[in-house]
Amino acid sequence: MILWINWKKWLTGDVIPELIDDLAIDVVYIPLPNGLHYEWAVKSLKAGKHVLLEKPSTSNAAEATSLFRHELLKQPNAPVLLEAVHVLFHPAWQTFLTLLDPPNIATAHAVCQASSMQFSSDDIRFVYDLAGGALMDCGTYCVFFLRQMFGTEPVECIEATPRMIPKGCDQKCDQAMQAKWRFPNGGIGSIDADLAVSLQKLTKLPWCEAVHKEKVISDEQLGGDSGKEHVVVKKVVGCLMMQPVIWHRIDVIEQHTIRIIADKRVLKTWTTTEYKKSYTWEDFNVKKIGKDWWITYRWMLEEFVNRIKGREGTGVWVSAEESIRQMEMIDSAYAKAGMVIRPSHAFQ
Repeated sequence: MILWINWKKWLTGDVIPELIDDLAIDVVYIPLPNGLHYEWAVKSLKAGKHVLLEKPSTSNAAEATSLFRHELLKQPNAPVLLEAVHVLFHPAWQTFLTLLDPPNIATAHAVCQASSMQFSSDDIRFVYDLAGGALMDCGTYCVFFLRQMFGTEPVECIEATPRMIPKGCDQKCDQAMQAKWRFPNGGIGSIDADLAVSLQKLTKLPWCEAVHKEKVISDEQLGGDSGKEHVVVKKVVGCLMMQPVIWHRIDVIEQHTIRIIADKRVLKTWTTTEYKKSYTWEDFNVKKIGKDWWITYRWMLEEFVNRIKGREGTGVWVSAEESIRQMEMIDSAYAKAGMVIRPSHAFQ
């Protein structure tokens, strides 16, 4: 049995804490406001329950480290703890990743926006004490996308520009955040997270792209002593990866150039584009797993249950260390922006 701790019921006192001690409950799903994740995740783990924890996992990196390296998780037959980054479990995202060459990515960008009509300025998403802010909401998807595209952690946050919530509301919260990080290969990853875009400007579906460094490829038609070279720049774009079962598209765009080696003078250019989609693991060129109508949440829940029962699945998972690194990257943007990192809460 799954216990779903709903934040509205929690605030009104309708959730009795002793419920998590009920022997009939195996799993606790926590979609509470961000600032309450840590407390209830620890309480649930102490009660011996498996925990599916909404993203971002905690309020900051210190809490994430304390939670995901908790002694309870090191014990024999420890409960399973998973940060619910549902997007990563769908075959579409995994197919997108296979098209990348992470060490050779020059730039990567991720966009996630919401209409200004969706959330009021006093929404729980904009309450600092509840670990609110755009970077902590839609921005967490963008950060995950960058980390997955580069396949590693950033060296530093080099730029972070927030748009603060309007005056009269919580002035410690960002309504939007644009940020850039430098990765170990020298590549730059950037995000555009906005929870209040006007309808006139809301033209971008959630998407991400990776542009690779220029690569010289073998071209027998040029000949070894021609003094010419064939170079290609590859860009991979994923559109609507948040819920690809509705619709999605992956574009693989290659810009080809024939040029003189000595002076880099361009002789010829052309572009090729290939479109891809994936709805099941069969599309991903492995054994048939799942149904084409499964939403991202279903894919994630299947893997969560597989891990609990010790069954083989797709192998997709969000490790404890990944969740810690995720919060470190988010904290680095707030620090670069000169903002206060989301607060920890007094609970052990």
